[in-house]
Parts: sequence; structure tokens; C-alpha cells
Amino acid sequence: MQFLILGLLLQGPLSAYELRKRFTAGISLFYSASLGSIQRALETLDSQGWATKQALNGPGRPKHPYAVTASGREAWRDWMLSPITESDAEQRTLAKVYMLGSMPPEDRAEVVAVLRRRTATDLDRLTALRIEIDATPTPELYRDVARFRLATLDYGVRAHELMARWLDELEIT
Repeated sequence: MQFLILGLLLQGPLSAYELRKRFTAGISLFYSASLGSIQRALETLDSQGWATKQALNGPGRPKHPYAVTASGREAWRDWMLSPITESDAEQRTLAKVYMLGSMPPEDRAEVVAVLRRRTATDLDRLTALRIEIDATPTPELYRDVARFRLATLDYGVRAHELMARWLDELEIT
């Protein structure tokens, strides 16, 4: 979540409430966040020196927007270019593509290449598993169990095939 927030802050300072609105308006389709989790992430970003809290006084309640720092920009860029090593690769891939427009144009192709490599690796692993399962006889007693497990595996293969095609179709400029 920290890197999604940094990516949003690249567009300009935002308060926790404004960030929550941004999550609700689009990011929540692939990554949900409560106001409390956003506030905790902002505090962490502030303590790491990746964002700074500002105070704006005006009519009504005072606002406390956060702005990204130079080290926060660099940390975000490093995250965008880093391989996905966690198990939630789909969520992180979607997050990185969502943020791709904030990357310098000369770095966008490398981000997509990193995402393509992870997707291809996962697809190869799932395909190999399917081949292994198909080569193993299933006892009659477990055919119903196996049928639905294979349906889940089939979904994973199809989702990764779609992700690979989708990444290939991205126009990087």
C-alpha cells in the first residue's frame, strides 16, 4: 500500500481522506484500503522520510496533506522496477500498471518486461503442474474432488494467459 500511496502523491500532496477517495474511485477494484490503513501507511512513509506531512490552515478543519520526498520518489521508482516476489502477483501487477503513467517514459518498458517475466514464470509453473496432474491417474473415489481442483487450476492458467496477452498489448511510449 505504501507504494500505491507514493504513486498517488507523485501527482501532488493529498490528505488521508483524499487518498481514501482515490482508492474508492479506482484502486479498490484491485486493492482495498481502509482510512485507518491509509493513515498508518502515511505515518510509516513519514517516519521513513519518503513523505512529509504538511499543515494547511483555512476555513473549516485544518488539512494535513502529505507530499512525496525525493527519497520517496526514488523508493517508488525502485519498487516499480523491482521483480514481484510475493504471492499476490496479480494484485501487484495491476498496481504497477495502474501507476505506469507516473513512470518516466524511458523506464516504462522495463517495468512491463519485469511484469511479463513474472507472469511467464507463473504460467509455466501452472502449465507444468497441469501436465503432471494429467499424467497421474486419479482413483475413482477422488474424481469429483479432482475435477473441481482442476477447474481451479484451469482458471489460474487462463488468468495468466490473459495477463500475458494484456501485458503484450500495452502500448509503452
